[in-house]
Amino acid sequence: MPPVALITGGAGFIGSFLCERFVAEGYEVICVDNFITGREENLTSLADEPRFHLERRDVCDGIHVHGDVDIVLHLASPASPKDYLKYPVETMKVGSYGTLNALDIARDKGAVFLLASTSEVYGDPTMTPQPESYNGNVNPVGPRAVYDEAKRFGEAISSAYHRYFNVSVRIARIFNTYGPRMRPDDGRVIPAFITACLKNRPLPVFGDGRQTRSFCYVEDMVEALWRLATCNENFCVVNLGNPEEMPVLELAQVVQDVCGVYPGVEFKPLPKDDPKRRCPDITQATRLLKWRPRVSIKEGLKPTVSFFQRKIEQQS
Repeated sequence: MPPVALITGGAGFIGSFLCERFVAEGYEVICVDNFITGREENLTSLADEPRFHLERRDVCDGIHVHGDVDIVLHLASPASPKDYLKYPVETMKVGSYGTLNALDIARDKGAVFLLASTSEVYGDPTMTPQPESYNGNVNPVGPRAVYDEAKRFGEAISSAYHRYFNVSVRIARIFNTYGPRMRPDDGRVIPAFITACLKNRPLPVFGDGRQTRSFCYVEDMVEALWRLATCNENFCVVNLGNPEEMPVLELAQVVQDVCGVYPGVEFKPLPKDDPKRRCPDITQATRLLKWRPRVSIKEGLKPTVSFFQRKIEQQS
């Protein structure tokens, strides 16, 4: 019998690539998704795969699996500001009830548990780059708190399950990730910039554009998550992302260069609690997983732009 991976949020952007990776590695994959933000088209390549099983359900309502499970990867959650501000209660629920239900499966089955956490647990950081030892600067009552605190709770309860029930836990603090299968309207900076550029509209830059982000191509992120899920650590918290810090204005220029269109930028007010700097210290990932991102921003943007071009053409 092949090993079994349960992937919540498996129809999402990163989750769908993980489903493909685990199937390719010989796993039987059970994908659970309620399709609030996930899309069935992301799983087209697995439609005829006998080792892939799709369950359309909300993990907050419970998860029931017959037979063994070797790894539980919990990615279910709205992830972009646009989505979690649209679904604030759902975001808090999946970060709490959903995480508990996924942990209970891991505990009952003796499975490894991987939590897809986020760089947002660091809030608006007061130090850069951010190491895993940094406890963050988070506003618990601000608009972004529905996501930040849901993930912080997820980390806390996962750690408790490790301490008290000896569940093998790996926490991935995922920094900005981009690539094909992102929704053009998901509100994050790369989809927003590419969509505007391809429609020859000014790229929306919030604030003065000097705030920084670190962008990791999805192929590199999936490799990191695979290594983390299958490593020998019984408990670890690991930053996963690209340590190359880039101002948003510089990203706007790179996107225009890749698209070959130069509509310029349009400045907009900076949202409340938007972090000024975001850059991972990936010393842990390099040491534990022997991993570093390989795809440059220009290399990763080319297939991403092509994907968005096709989506825009389909919609027109």
